[in-house]
Amino acid sequence: MPESVPAVAGDAVDELLGRYREYLLLERGLARRTIVEYQRTARLFVEQRPVGLELERLTAADVSAFLVRECPRRTVAGARHLVADLRPLLRYLHVAGLIETPLVWAVPGVADLRDRSLPRGLEPAIVARLLASCDRRRTVGRRDYAILLLLVRLGLRAAEVAAIGLEDLDWRRGEILIRGKRDRHDLLPVPVDVGGAIVSYLQRRGHSEWPVLFLRVTAPAGPLSNDAVRGVVHDACVRAGVAPVGAHRLRHTAATGMLREGASLPEIAQVLRHREIKTTAIYATVDRARLRSLAKPWPGARS
Repeated sequence: MPESVPAVAGDAVDELLGRYREYLLLERGLARRTIVEYQRTARLFVEQRPVGLELERLTAADVSAFLVRECPRRTVAGARHLVADLRPLLRYLHVAGLIETPLVWAVPGVADLRDRSLPRGLEPAIVARLLASCDRRRTVGRRDYAILLLLVRLGLRAAEVAAIGLEDLDWRRGEILIRGKRDRHDLLPVPVDVGGAIVSYLQRRGHSEWPVLFLRVTAPAGPLSNDAVRGVVHDACVRAGVAPVGAHRLRHTAATGMLREGASLPEIAQVLRHREIKTTAIYATVDRARLRSLAKPWPGARS
């Protein structure tokens, strides 16, 4: 067994992370929740350094050793996030003069398995079962019903649903402000059924000191977290007797549903708030009716 490495003094770590946070906030202008994720990875990395950090002695081998230890403990998505969150730290260490050689190049990419399978949306019958599983005679049922509609009709992410505030709803214009990734703010129209579900929930929920839309129904009182929104989808699957799916699967369902109804890719990109149309282009692969016209006949097959 290798000799144990003494832990880094807490003061040195906190001082470094404080300067790193200031750099991310003021120089990079990142969102606060992104900074929290970056700092979590930074703390994990620097706390494995010897006493005094010894950053001037940091090498590419040290970076590789860290990734070899941590990546096997994670899923592919988790390893991809770890790698992406580590690069800004190494970039900062070089910019701040704490390491002489830029080591961002020492962080390899994680095998990207995206686009190797078709995006899978749920069938309309399954969506109907999920919605019907919500007991709208109760407050929690009305809340869950509104959440599911937002996910499947507007293609929102779980974090975006959890972040909706009461002031984000403009009832006169029929719009809702979505606080997306990287502090991006977009206005989307509120479909009639979604607006009706939100109003029904708010009437049953009543007044609250919390300025957010969706609240917990059990103690402690407060807004729903991202994980709680994902839990709403999981619980609905259990009640409906279908295989559990993630909240992001409902985002795929919204996209494939719009495509099925004849929406164009730019229109779908606008609703999903994709920065690049190529991100939305993956949904073109599920339009089998249009793709069939592009396929060449198989040699020897009957017409």
